[in-house]
Amino acid sequence: MFDTLSERIEGIFGRLRGRGRLSEQQIDDVLREVRLALLEADVHTDVVRSFVGRVRERAMGEEVRKALTPAQTIVKIVNDELVETLGRTTSPLTWSPKPPTVIMLAGLQGSGKTTAAGKLARLLKSKGKRPLLVACDLRRPAAVEQLKLLGDEVDVPVVARTGMTAVDVAATGLEEAHRLMRDVVIVDTAGRLHVDEEMMSEAAAIRDRIQPTETLFVADAMTGQDAVNVATAFLERVDYTGIILTKLDGDARGGAALSIAQVSGKPVKFASTGERLDAFEPFHPDRLASRILGMGDIMTLIEKSEEAFEEDERIALEEKMRKATFTLDDFLKQMRQLRKMGPLTNLLGMMPGMKGALKDVDLDEKELSRVEAIIQSMTPAERIDPAIINNSRRQRIARGCGRTVSDVNALVRQFDQVKVMMRAMAGGGGLPSLPHGMGPPGSMPRAGRGKAKNRPHRPKQHAKGKKRKRK
Repeated sequence: MFDTLSERIEGIFGRLRGRGRLSEQQIDDVLREVRLALLEADVHTDVVRSFVGRVRERAMGEEVRKALTPAQTIVKIVNDELVETLGRTTSPLTWSPKPPTVIMLAGLQGSGKTTAAGKLARLLKSKGKRPLLVACDLRRPAAVEQLKLLGDEVDVPVVARTGMTAVDVAATGLEEAHRLMRDVVIVDTAGRLHVDEEMMSEAAAIRDRIQPTETLFVADAMTGQDAVNVATAFLERVDYTGIILTKLDGDARGGAALSIAQVSGKPVKFASTGERLDAFEPFHPDRLASRILGMGDIMTLIEKSEEAFEEDERIALEEKMRKATFTLDDFLKQMRQLRKMGPLTNLLGMMPGMKGALKDVDLDEKELSRVEAIIQSMTPAERIDPAIINNSRRQRIARGCGRTVSDVNALVRQFDQVKVMMRAMAGGGGLPSLPHGMGPPGSMPRAGRGKAKNRPHRPKQHAKGKKRKRK
């Protein structure tokens, strides 16, 4: 979502690198460009004005004048103020001292409330909680059925009643939570295509009846400045305690994400980063600011890897890599775990410096499925020892997976090169340079003629010509 803004800001600060002292005029020029970049990203004008004012005040102070590298200091100031704008610190859920903890979701229709309810239930269940979903969106067709399907998918019970008002359904859900000994109740309320009195009155009535521990406003990050106006209206009538940002994986400019916490004064507690139910995570202002400035997000990458890889599997894999006994079965297992972590482009984008490098790179996610198909077409013996794969076996594997013999050759050759690198590292030689023609895992390089290396030197042979006759 923040690709355009990130590119603009990286370009602005890229021109500062290598400069010594910065004049007041140079700082003003930089801040003018930053201001235009934020406005183009659809950040609220009041937020932009406040942000640029705070950065300028610090940039003109002793903090920059005494710095050995003023450009880096300004980048740090911008990073600090971005974190401040996004909410300063991570804000966890507040838990009721007497279970169940009641969480009510509110927002406009189409903002992703019902899906966010299912995602939140899945996340809390993975943390050891016992959630219960309550379907109080009786206005939108099929909203109750959608919540039931989500409940079945994450294995969480759903309370849904017909012939009742939304307020009575919410109260019934609370009674069911006590009966079923559930410690978290997530209430999905109705929305509209726009803010109206009827919707606000119903949401306020549900809040007054069930007295939620947390009331979370669900905001669509793709709606721009209008999300700020809607958030203000809900704050006045419903008085929510936190925000869930949805659709952060979209291609919109992302101004709502940078504006809503500052304008409302309420923290963003969760962010939805994809369509899958596991694409939902606590919101970290410092990590998002780091990604916007092109500095990656290593902490989120580590957390995702810890969730995807079991501790005993990780230790066993490290041992195989150290002893260079890594097989194609291990490679297949590792690739499947990697896919659980999310889209490959998003994962690589969390690594510092990779966002710009991936700008013109076309990462085909389907290529991983093709590699998986090739490995699955092999026999157990071939996966353990690819050296036994002769020409007839290659043809059989290619027919079995619908790929070409060249694709099979490329995968086997690439795997052999990986094992050579593992042996070098296991021997203490460190990571050698990539062999000729080797690409990233799953890239399926085509067989090609590389230049022969380490050939013995042969003296140049001169052709013997006939002796010229004297005239």
